[in-house]
Amino acid sequence: MLLAAALAVSAAPPGTVPPAVPAAVADAASLAAAAPSGIDTGDTAWLLAATALVLLMTPGLALFYGGMVRAKSVLNMIMMSFVSIAVVTVVWLLAGYSLAFGPDAGGWGLIGGLDHLGMAGITPASVTGTVPTVLFATFQLTFAIITAALISGAVADRARFGAWVAFTAVWTLLVYVPVAHWVFAPGGWILARLGALDFAGGTVVEVNCGASGLALALLLGPRIGFRKEAMRPHSLPLVLLGAGLLWFGWFGFNAGSALGANGLAAAALLNTQAAGCAGLLGWLLVEKRRDGHATTLGAASGAVAGLVAITPSCGSVDLLGALVIGLAAGVVCSYAVSWKFRFGYDDSLDVVGVHFVAGAIGTVLIGLFATAAMTGGATGLLHGGGFGQSGRQLVAVAAVAVYAFAVTYGIGWAIERLMGFRAGEEDELTGLDLAVHAETAYDHGVLGHGVLGQGTVQARPAASVLAHPSDKAPSA
Repeated sequence: MLLAAALAVSAAPPGTVPPAVPAAVADAASLAAAAPSGIDTGDTAWLLAATALVLLMTPGLALFYGGMVRAKSVLNMIMMSFVSIAVVTVVWLLAGYSLAFGPDAGGWGLIGGLDHLGMAGITPASVTGTVPTVLFATFQLTFAIITAALISGAVADRARFGAWVAFTAVWTLLVYVPVAHWVFAPGGWILARLGALDFAGGTVVEVNCGASGLALALLLGPRIGFRKEAMRPHSLPLVLLGAGLLWFGWFGFNAGSALGANGLAAAALLNTQAAGCAGLLGWLLVEKRRDGHATTLGAASGAVAGLVAITPSCGSVDLLGALVIGLAAGVVCSYAVSWKFRFGYDDSLDVVGVHFVAGAIGTVLIGLFATAAMTGGATGLLHGGGFGQSGRQLVAVAAVAVYAFAVTYGIGWAIERLMGFRAGEEDELTGLDLAVHAETAYDHGVLGHGVLGQGTVQARPAASVLAHPSDKAPSA
């Protein structure tokens, strides 16, 4: 929401607020307009740090996902995140930023214009709010990167690497960029016309990647052995390390979305910490009661669920609201991750069960817990705001989910027909690390380090590869 306020301030004459911006954003924009014009060094310093924090989240995600897959595909999983950094950066700088945050094209709030293709017209002196526009664009880039990378968890172990690279480029332009314009740009229809609130990307990032991940999971089909073999995480220490880096980076993700070193950023940071902790505890309580054990994987997953849920609401709710939202996400998602077995879709690393579900929870519950002290105007049902805001939040979630699912399925279908998206059966059984990258992550006495054929230990036949304990089915 504050992102749109900053853009609105930079585009409007001094002392005015664009009429299309809703009241909550207008209040924030008026405050920013009253401040001295030009770059604020404190705000700029904070956003520089926040941008670095959010970029760190993608390598953190790579470790988080890498630890959750079986040992034979860990490098491939990590590579899917790292290549997303490169591909999305190029796409964003060439066209993505202009289409997402350029002046609205056509006045419908659907897409930005082509004014800034290749970052044309943006100089070190250009200002968005109180920070350099080039910094604002880079901050938004890091959001686009991790959103694309998140989708990879839904198709772990079975996607062709080249097809993933092509998908990431096309998906960023056709799915992420329009949704970012709808929600973050001052003329976007979800923000300006619908009036839904999303402080840091519950719809743009979480619901978007969850719906897109579901589309690809259905398109590619389940992994070989799904529902028959135990596909346990091969390295829980990697999962926990990745979760810790994600948690650390999330402070930049959420508090950085205030676009300033101010009280709102501090409140968003505290809400982020509170919700992450509540989500962790909620998941562990369910595990202990249901399964008899509180697990490290559950702790990591619960923390992420809480952090996901507070992403849209960290700038709209008070501390009590943050705790309730985080707790609700941890509890609900601990059950939601098992839906894939009931309904038969192989969401390998629970992109749907955690990111979609928690993102929807956090976005919808703004309609209950939003406070005027945080939003500058809009209030939720529990603070005297009625049911209207809840309805707007539901429409926003539904619109993003349907659009992301439909367009992603279309992109995936086209890539499958043109170049093949699903990896071959032999490659999947052998492991994508060896089959695609000619490398292996570990020496189990089976696979050699480094490039195939150059290590001291050579690769053995696929039958030996499959003998690793992480590939075995659960005992009766």
